[in-house]
Amino acid sequence: MKCCSAQVAACWEDPGATLAKVAPCIRKAAAGGASLVAFPEQFATGWDPCSHRNIQEVTGQTVSALRELACEHSIAVIGSFREAGSPLPRNTSVAIGSDGGILARYAKIHPFAPAREDTCYAPGNDLGIFECHGLRLGIAICYDLRFPEVFRLYAERGVHGVVVPSAWPESRIRHWELFIRARAAENQMFVAGINTTGSNPVDTYAGCSMTAGPDGSIVTRAGRNETLLFFDLDAATVEEARHAFPVHNDRRNDLYRKLDR
Repeated sequence: MKCCSAQVAACWEDPGATLAKVAPCIRKAAAGGASLVAFPEQFATGWDPCSHRNIQEVTGQTVSALRELACEHSIAVIGSFREAGSPLPRNTSVAIGSDGGILARYAKIHPFAPAREDTCYAPGNDLGIFECHGLRLGIAICYDLRFPEVFRLYAERGVHGVVVPSAWPESRIRHWELFIRARAAENQMFVAGINTTGSNPVDTYAGCSMTAGPDGSIVTRAGRNETLLFFDLDAATVEEARHAFPVHNDRRNDLYRKLDR
C-alpha cells in the first residue's frame, strides 16, 4: 500500500487557514497513488503542550473537514487535534477511511511531562488499531516513541505498522531517528514518523519525517522543507521478517510480569 507523510507546518492556532492549506496536500497524495495520508501532531493548530484554544469535539471543524476531504478524494487520512474532554482535553489522532468514516481514535498515552502537557491534557488509555487495504495499522503520537511497551502491544496484536504524528523538536532530532529505527527493528514492523517543520512560539522543528522497515533500516526520509513523502507499506514484508527471524518466540512474558512485581 502506498502511503504519504504530509510534512507541513500549521498556521499557528488557525485551524481554518491550515485546513485550507492542507486540502491540496490530500488531493496531491491521492493523485500520487497513496491510499493513506498522515499529518503531524495537532497539525491544524500547531502542537502546544498547555494551550486550551481550539478545543474541539470529534464532530468539530477539523475532523469534519478531514472526513469530507477523505471522501472527496477516496483516500484514508490520519489527523491529530485537541479533543474536548472532562476535566481535561486529550491529544487525539483519528484515522479516517476513504469513505469518510472514522476507523480508529487514539489519545496520546504519554503526554509530554517535561513541557507540562501532562498537567493540561488527559492521557489516553487504549490503543488505536485499524485496517486499511489489507494492512493492520496502529497509531502513536510523538513522545510515545520513547515508550517501547506501546509498540510491543501493537506487535502482539498483529499490527504491521505504526503511524506516529509528531512535533519532534530540532534540539532532539538525533533521538527521532534512533527511536523510529529501534521501535521498527525490535517489533519487526514499519514505523512511520510524520514530523512538523519550521518555527512557532513553542519550538523549532527540523522535519525529517521518515519511515523505517521491519529490519530497522530507513526506507524513506524527508529534509527540512514542507513536502509530501511517499512510501510503501507491505504486510508480506512484515510477515516474512517475523517468520525468517522469529525473535518474538523467545520472549518470556510470564517471567517479565513476575520480575515486574
